[in-house]
Parts: sequence; structure tokens; C-alpha cells
Amino acid sequence: MRQPARTYFHDARRFAFVGALRSRWAEIRDEYLGVHDRLIDWFEKDLYGEGWKVFGLFDFPHGKPVAGNVERCPVTAGVVRSQVPRHGAAGFSVLRPGTRIRPHAGYPGAFLRCHLGLSVPPGDCALRVAGEVRRWEEGEVLVLDDRVEHEAWNLTSRDRVVLLIDFVPGK
Repeated sequence: MRQPARTYFHDARRFAFVGALRSRWAEIRDEYLGVHDRLIDWFEKDLYGEGWKVFGLFDFPHGKPVAGNVERCPVTAGVVRSQVPRHGAAGFSVLRPGTRIRPHAGYPGAFLRCHLGLSVPPGDCALRVAGEVRRWEEGEVLVLDDRVEHEAWNLTSRDRVVLLIDFVPGK
């Protein structure tokens, strides 16, 4: 009997915190809008060149609050703190128009990655994990294993914005 193809995307409904993210996504997006002028470049410039911007709320890998940033986003930080008990890094991740993050694998460890779509332009804007491509949707959650090869791109004329959360799944 043929085995089904392995997917590195997980059913988001398996994770209890997803409902809280979905129900508060508009508030989270509004907090992003309040800090969008404070974005910085993601430090691994060799992966993308230009156009990947972030605003960190909790650091990697320990999930310690980033001083000053969590206070600017109390709803988002509160949801992460109260609903994602085993989180690591969390923050806003922005792909500017024309940005492509080259194929790479994430850091080793037990983390999965969650993306909550906050602003997703129509057109060629997606994420590939192993051989599977998915698009983000505003107010919806993707959960993926970024320890395998993956890449992301935004070949549209608008920013793509997600709330990114690394977390250790419960037992």
C-alpha cells in the first residue's frame, strides 16, 4: 500500500491557541500598523538581499520579551503570553514587494512555526515548504515545520505581513 506524501504543514486546528489568534487578528493587525515605521532588516541578509523586515516582540529561542516592543503591542504580546505557553520568538514579519527569501532550512530544535496572515496582497505571494506551496490568508493561520527546506516570496506591489510565532507543540 502506498504511503501518503508527508506534509510539513500541520493542521492548525490541532493547536488550542489558533482560535485566539484568529479571533483577535484585526486587533493584532492594528497594532502592527502602529509600529510599522519601527521595522528593522532581518539579520540574515544573505537569504534575501533586501525587503525582509521584522519587529520582534519575543526573542529567539527563549521567548524573552524584547524591551520596549511588547509594551507597544499589548494585545499581541498578551495573546502570545497567555495562549502560546511554550513560545520562542514572536513578532511581525514583512516581505516588501519584489522580495524573495531563498530556499533554506531553519534552526534545529523542537519548534514549529506559526504564521497569522495580517496583510496578504493578491497575486504571486506564497510560501513553499519541501514540495508544497501555500498562500497566506488574512485572519488565517499556517503552521509549518521550518526545519526543512522552505522559501517565501512576495512578487506583488504590496507588503505581505504576518505575525510569526515559534512554539513547541504540547504533548
